[in-house]
Amino acid sequence: MKMEKAILATITTQSNKVSGGTAVFHCETKEEMEAVAANLEAILDGIAHALNEQLYIIVKH
Repeated sequence: MKMEKAILATITTQSNKVSGGTAVFHCETKEEMEAVAANLEAILDGIAHALNEQLYIIVKH
């Protein structure tokens, strides 16, 4: 089975605003969040999207 479209991960600095559904990565700083998003983008073969300054998602298109 090939996964075609899905949110693979969520990366945030505001843990209280995100819950379940995908893997959630909690970061202390914006810089840490950007680094984690860049690494997960490569590892998961997805695309990182910034939804706002405190939230990234990794999406498989």
